[in-house]
Amino acid sequence: MKKGLIILLGCAILTACNTTDKKAGAAVADKGNVLKDSANFTTIEWLDSTHRNLGKVTEGDLVEVSYRFKNTGTKPLIITSVTASCGCTIPETPQEPFAPGAEGLIKAKFNSKSRTGQNHKEVYVTAYTKPDNLQQLEFTIEVENKKETN
Repeated sequence: MKKGLIILLGCAILTACNTTDKKAGAAVADKGNVLKDSANFTTIEWLDSTHRNLGKVTEGDLVEVSYRFKNTGTKPLIITSVTASCGCTIPETPQEPFAPGAEGLIKAKFNSKSRTGQNHKEVYVTAYTKPDNLQQLEFTIEVENKKETN
């Protein structure tokens, strides 16, 4: 499933970059080549659980979730993308590399509008890490109907 997701994401990126902008196309190609170069890989340790139960919220609430990590390797940790399983969850991709020993956060915001009931969402982190380039973070949240007031 992970390999299928990576292939799907790669196809989407290549399709989106099919323009006459040569720099953008070269950047995507370079990023793909670096992901294949395991000499640049490092290791990541999640300081918090990779699965969170966020409890109950009222429909319409915007909920932020964050996951702390540490670069436990000897190379800078580069996070190339952070994506979500659904458009209701908007993750942030850190822009700067994390030095060996440095800690950081992966943040995402969940919009509970029209999401009543139990929700299970995934956030996917693609980074220069071994043994896997793709890390999966998850959260569950129960969205309750907004109570009408008079």
